[in-house]
Amino acid sequence: MTDAVGSIDTPDAQDEVPESRKNRKGGKRGKKGPLGRLALFYRQIVAELRKVVWPTRGQLSTYTTVVIVFVVVMIGLVTVIDYGFSQAIKYVFG
Repeated sequence: MTDAVGSIDTPDAQDEVPESRKNRKGGKRGKKGPLGRLALFYRQIVAELRKVVWPTRGQLSTYTTVVIVFVVVMIGLVTVIDYGFSQAIKYVFG
């Protein structure tokens, strides 16, 4: 059966969880104490960080330059707008 997004249709029989598996605690996580779960968490973090494609030094310097230039341009734009508003307020209110 094809489900539409937001469908409230009941799941197929193959999607239902058998009775024997409903009362089990979280598999590997259910059997470990707090330190075991913490160690698992850190192992998962390291595994995810190994999947990251890190930028090269050249890419990193390019990205940094782009960000700094963008921030400087935005500072200039906000400064000009602020100065214009302050001059308009001085003109209107004396």
